[in-house]
Amino acid sequence: MEYIELEVWKESRIWVNNLYEITKKFPKDELYRLTSQMRRSAVSIPSNIAEGCGRRTSADTIQFLHVSRGSLYELETQLYLALDQNYVETEKHQILLSQILKCKKLLNGFINYYKIDKL
Repeated sequence: MEYIELEVWKESRIWVNNLYEITKKFPKDELYRLTSQMRRSAVSIPSNIAEGCGRRTSADTIQFLHVSRGSLYELETQLYLALDQNYVETEKHQILLSQILKCKKLLNGFINYYKIDKL
C-alpha cells in the first residue's frame, strides 16, 4: 500500500491544514515563535510517516513513525500553550485535541502493525 492511501497520513494532513488556519489568527509577533514551531511540528507528522514508508527496513520505518508520534505530542503541548495565551478558544482547543487523539490512535496502531507483522 502506498503511504498516500494510509488513513493515518490522510488524517495528519487534515490536521496540518486545520492548524494552519488556526495559526493564521495568532498575533503577528508570534509568527517566528509559537506559530512557526507549531507549523513545523505539524508538518513533521505526515512527512515522517511518508519518509518512514519509503525506508527499506521495518526498523527504519518504525523509527520514523516514532519521530512522527513525538511531533504529535510536541504539537499537543504547543496547543495547550496557545490556549494558555488565549490564542485559541477553549471550544476550538477541545476540537483540535480530539483530532490529535484520533491521529495518536491511528499512528499507534500503525506502529503496532509494523512491530507485530513486519519484524
